[in-house]
Amino acid sequence: MESKQYLLGMTLAEITESVLELNLPKFTGKQIADWIYVKRVKSIDEMTNISLKNREILSENFDIGRSDPLDVKTSVDGTRKMLFRTHNGKFIETVTIPEDDRLTICVSSQVGCRMNCDFCMTGKQGLQDNLTAGEILNQVYSVPDSEDITNLVFMGMGEPLDNYKNVKKASELLMAEYGLAWSPKRITLSSIGLTSNLKRFLDDSRCHLAISLHNPIPEERLSIMPIEKSAPITSVIDLLRDYDWSHQRRLSFEYIMFDGVNDSPLYARELAKLLNGLDCRINLIRFHVIPMSKLRPSTDENMIKFRDTLSSKGFICTIRASRGEDIFAACGMLSTSKFGNKS
Repeated sequence: MESKQYLLGMTLAEITESVLELNLPKFTGKQIADWIYVKRVKSIDEMTNISLKNREILSENFDIGRSDPLDVKTSVDGTRKMLFRTHNGKFIETVTIPEDDRLTICVSSQVGCRMNCDFCMTGKQGLQDNLTAGEILNQVYSVPDSEDITNLVFMGMGEPLDNYKNVKKASELLMAEYGLAWSPKRITLSSIGLTSNLKRFLDDSRCHLAISLHNPIPEERLSIMPIEKSAPITSVIDLLRDYDWSHQRRLSFEYIMFDGVNDSPLYARELAKLLNGLDCRINLIRFHVIPMSKLRPSTDENMIKFRDTLSSKGFICTIRASRGEDIFAACGMLSTSKFGNKS
């Protein structure tokens, strides 16, 4: 017996083609898309403007593809971390971060990650699977307070550009007129700089971009980020200079600060040289200590000096507030390796 197809993650055109193959009216495709993406139903039985007979036909062939989190942890600062099971029986973590009138969701794009950055628990897990567009969207639709989400960042588990096809499709569905009709300004993709797909993203999308930089000196960056060998940060910056960042689309750089490694004024000056002339902002991030890494967090004093040096050179530079560290939901701390043998 063939397994059912999941509707969540399908475009209107794909849904319409599928219903026509079942000899259902063409307009049923628009009805289904509206029930899934706007009305957020979890069951085909809830699609009450579709006849009972046609709902039975749909149920024989399709499932919505929604699944609730298996576990929800809440930080003292209100940050929440959710554990989801994928269709293949693997696990991912998703984080929501409340702040004033905003609710940001940090979504995963892969189970684990192949990039193996020295400061990231997800990278220590290795790559286990790519998420489908539906599994990416399920995080958005199934977290608590889903309808209050104002912004989405691809900063969870995985390298989004390493699963570009599904990340792109999920983003387009969020922005589709028949979906939630989000502005691209509500979505930020964070990448360590996979140049092969970075150009595709820059050409295809109007979403914001955040580049994980972490060291402006190439040979030192290589020691903590193996991607530097195949996609040097200098080539990433050269590519970014070919695009206009002066309007609504925003370019930012993430810079995790490690004690005695990349946090002296020398590195601030080198960073300023590397990014000179780019219309961008720089986010300084506190390092959260993880197992299997000798790196340690920079002091508050050094972070402030670093920020002030960059500010004096004309950059918009902020120290990002640390959120969710007590539940291992902070930057670089997501991992589901301990769930890997459970199914």
